[in-house]
Amino acid sequence: MKILVNPLIEKKIVAIKAPLWRRLSSEQVYRLLSFLSPILALLVWQLISYLQIFPTQILVPPITVWQTFLALLQSGELQLHLKDSLSRLLMGFSIAATCAILFGIAYASLTSFRNYTYILFNILYQIPIFVLIPIFILVFGIGELFKILLIIKACFFPIALTTADAVRNIPKKYIELGQIYKLKTPAWLRYIIIPCILPPLISGLRIALGRAWLILVAVELLAAGTGIGQMMELGRQMLRLDVVMVGVFITGIIGFALDKTLRQLEQYLVSPALSSRGK
Repeated sequence: MKILVNPLIEKKIVAIKAPLWRRLSSEQVYRLLSFLSPILALLVWQLISYLQIFPTQILVPPITVWQTFLALLQSGELQLHLKDSLSRLLMGFSIAATCAILFGIAYASLTSFRNYTYILFNILYQIPIFVLIPIFILVFGIGELFKILLIIKACFFPIALTTADAVRNIPKKYIELGQIYKLKTPAWLRYIIIPCILPPLISGLRIALGRAWLILVAVELLAAGTGIGQMMELGRQMLRLDVVMVGVFITGIIGFALDKTLRQLEQYLVSPALSSRGK
């Protein structure tokens, strides 16, 4: 006798009996692979260390790096260096982003302002940031101002260019709408310019923030009293490659976290902005 089974229940039973990899969606598979890849890298690292292909002074085993990380955490040294690095990054990035957004809007909107600043802006943009390091050290020393100015240089131009391009690409119908209603400057910024430039602006901020973090760590390697880069440099001088490896991993994790945070902010802010534009 054939037993009648609800089609929905039958599909669920078939899905349960199917192999695990078939039950996962493509997005879930990609996420699983993204977690497996660093684990695989750690296993390969551990295997190479176990086989002693390289001396332990050169390739420190993962367990040693982990123990050093815990020791630096317990002593408070890691928190001190990380706090100083992030405070420099936050201050320099905030100043650069605020000034660059205002500059980019004025650069794209005001023809006279663009004509006055075009040559100087492009010349300064083409100067490599590491060329300025000796000059900044001579003028400002190796204090906090020196590092913050380098972060501002690293962030200002990408954000300003992104903002200017986004303002130029605002649809004409929104410009005409603002002209019809004779909006004042605050209203222009709030209802037309900011919602329209938000998606590309967030992308520009992400790129600038990642660039600033890498440059800050590199500068701290050269001249700093504290910071993640300086911690790595002191580890190198004392032949403590475990400390250097801790700094390398912290740098990568912090960079990933900063980028991920701005990605989440982009999803949170851009969707309402796009929906409001659609209305």
